Amino acid sequence: MDGLNALAQGFATAATPENLLFALIGVLAGTLVGVLPGIGPALTIALLLPITYTVEPQGAFIMFAGIYYGAMYGGSTTSILLNTPGESGAMMTAIEGNKMAHAGRAASALATAAIGSFVAGTIATLALAFLAPYVVDIAIGLGEADYLALIVVAFMTVGAMIGSSVARGMVSVALGMAIGLIGIDGQSGAQRFVFGVPRLLDGIDTVLIIVALFAMSEAVYLAAKMSPHKPKPLALRGRVWMTREDWRRSWPAWLRGTLIGWPLGAVPVGGSEVPTFLSYAAERKLTKHPEEFGHGAIEGVAGPESANNANAAGSLMPLLTLGLPTSATAAVMLVAFQQYGIQPGPLLLEKEPDLVWGLVAALLIGNAMLLLLNLPLVGMWAKVLKIPTPYLYAGITVFSLLGAYSLNASTFDIFLLLGIGILGYFLRQYGYPVAPLIIGAILGPIAETQLRRAMAISDGDPTALISTPFSICAYVLLALVLIVPRLLRRWERRTAEEVGVLEEFERQENHQ
Repeated sequence: MDGLNALAQGFATAATPENLLFALIGVLAGTLVGVLPGIGPALTIALLLPITYTVEPQGAFIMFAGIYYGAMYGGSTTSILLNTPGESGAMMTAIEGNKMAHAGRAASALATAAIGSFVAGTIATLALAFLAPYVVDIAIGLGEADYLALIVVAFMTVGAMIGSSVARGMVSVALGMAIGLIGIDGQSGAQRFVFGVPRLLDGIDTVLIIVALFAMSEAVYLAAKMSPHKPKPLALRGRVWMTREDWRRSWPAWLRGTLIGWPLGAVPVGGSEVPTFLSYAAERKLTKHPEEFGHGAIEGVAGPESANNANAAGSLMPLLTLGLPTSATAAVMLVAFQQYGIQPGPLLLEKEPDLVWGLVAALLIGNAMLLLLNLPLVGMWAKVLKIPTPYLYAGITVFSLLGAYSLNASTFDIFLLLGIGILGYFLRQYGYPVAPLIIGAILGPIAETQLRRAMAISDGDPTALISTPFSICAYVLLALVLIVPRLLRRWERRTAEEVGVLEEFERQENHQ
């Protein structure tokens, strides 16, 4: 089935009244949590996982699709009005967007962010729909050694590109792998890392790990560093719509941001920081108004925001076709698939075509809903920023505890949630990223299985792990991954210094 016919079938699945309602709920919830600082799509989907088990998989994933795109859009509101990016992908939007808000152009900045999100999300989702079958054709021919190489590349790229240093990222990955291996070894029956606790023999539920690291640790971390003086959002002044000049300057930036963001999401380079910064640097180099950069250039909002949303859609490509998450949100969605007994990978399009294409169609529908709903409701979302932070995170904590208990109706899971949440707090406190830990916990057991299979097929010959052209290319890419992050960090700082935003860049980097 070609991409066009499959997408038409997906629209037939997603356009039922029930699924449209799920998409609307997801869009509204995603935008709400995206607007609130420090809360992103990964945390929201993780909190909703325990209460969606009674929902059919199609409806649940359509709702998750709306949350994913909605949170990406909502993060721009916080960045522009508060100069506080809720996620790392919105970091570059804050630099020019907040300057526009101070100049009385907040509404124009929010409008170009919303329309750019729609344009980039639509193009990137269509690219996903048409290219996914070809990626699957390649993936079907991969063997155990090839998949192991892909997982190792995913470990290294996520560990190297997310966080303040490669070493800290890799420590986080290793810690996640150790947590993922807790329990009984499926092949030998040996107990691993259970420390004499019978309740750990079945391992730790990945949903519990995710909720603990994204919700509990975030609440404890922000409570520990909370300031009594919360910044007030700027008022929406000036024109509610974009001028003709704004349109003329924005549309090329939307397209360039899409072209930069989607490929870097489709390959495992870890996170949205790189494409958004590359987009910002490209707009700074190509603009005809260089004097406005650093003072509120609309291209500096349009380009990075488009790159961020295109990157989000691109990250679904390796998830759906290879079963490899390259971002925190993709990792949470992988767990969601597994909770329904579905394993993303080359056979997913064949075994669950209605689910996959319904999800892709829901991304397009949710994207259109976002544009129609959020442009008139910008003022309402801005008022959400006035919710007192203590009330907000108290609610998240209670919701997390209820979700953990509902998994197995066990108080032991609550103690595990608190313990892993405290671990996540200390990781954040000392600069260790938590997203690589999640990916290590999810992919660690899969990597072990592929390694054992590859060694069994080769009668224990380790050279078989690098005997195929695909695995050789993957490990060459891995070697580049060890070098590229250092070069990118230096280049980013040098470019920020050249464009006169080094101080602002360092402030946003420290915030993340």
